[in-house]
Amino acid sequence: MMFGLSLAAASLVIFVMIELVPGDPAAFMLGINAAPDTLAALRAELGLDANPAVRYVRWVSGMLIGDFGVSYTYQVPVAELVSARLVVSLPLAVMALLLSILIAIPAGMFAAARRGQAADVGIMGVTQLGIAIPNFWFAMLLVMVFAIHLRWVSAGGFPGWEAGVIEGVKALLLPAVALAVQQASILARVVRSALLDTLTQDYIRTARARGLSRRQVLVRHAFRNAMIPVLTILGLQFSFLIAGAVIIENVFFLPGLGRLVFQGITQRDLIVVESVVMLLVFAVIMVNFMVDIAYAIIDPRLRRR
Repeated sequence: MMFGLSLAAASLVIFVMIELVPGDPAAFMLGINAAPDTLAALRAELGLDANPAVRYVRWVSGMLIGDFGVSYTYQVPVAELVSARLVVSLPLAVMALLLSILIAIPAGMFAAARRGQAADVGIMGVTQLGIAIPNFWFAMLLVMVFAIHLRWVSAGGFPGWEAGVIEGVKALLLPAVALAVQQASILARVVRSALLDTLTQDYIRTARARGLSRRQVLVRHAFRNAMIPVLTILGLQFSFLIAGAVIIENVFFLPGLGRLVFQGITQRDLIVVESVVMLLVFAVIMVNFMVDIAYAIIDPRLRRR
């Protein structure tokens, strides 16, 4: 029930916000010197002459059956554009999230196990630097070092998965690293904070009294009970990586969803912008739903509730 209400509210907000943006798609396509009758004919062809309420109902009813409309600019179904861009954005988000997890969890656990020591201070200093550095600047630095000077990977573009999985992964590696550094820095600090809260609990002292080593206590007991805030951050980060990679995709000239939205905004391709943003909202809600399920799997108390 709440899932459907959230999507309905999001669709209404998205449609109203896009409608309030100044500019006429038909006038943009024909230019400022277009004749009024030609402009009116194109508006009728695109369905822009209808009442906004009618266009909203058409848009929503079409999405319910998988019809997202036809792009004003490309004159192809929006679903085709999205599917072509999703094969870039989704693997990029997954790669960035995996890199973030592989970096952040060991770093956060190591820092928590050595609270107040030089290793803890060093890791927290590095994570603060990772949060402060803009990812687009770090992306350009990666291009200069690994693409221009070392020539290990290409500076941008995507050859397509038909060129081979290895070539596709190589093309997405630098963008994934650029996205992962900031997210890993945030996640490492969350892991450390959650573990420090957990390590003060009585059951941790009991486990230590039973003769378990610090590593065993940290991995078997403390980390699992510290996973709730970590999962929350992971859900938010994955949603951001799917929806918020616009700048990185433009730096590396990747044909992803973020760049599609950017192009749709600049070209006043309203149906593309509305549909892609709505799909991203759906993805965010689904990720949050899956995180809630993961809560119940990890914490038996939530399952009983």
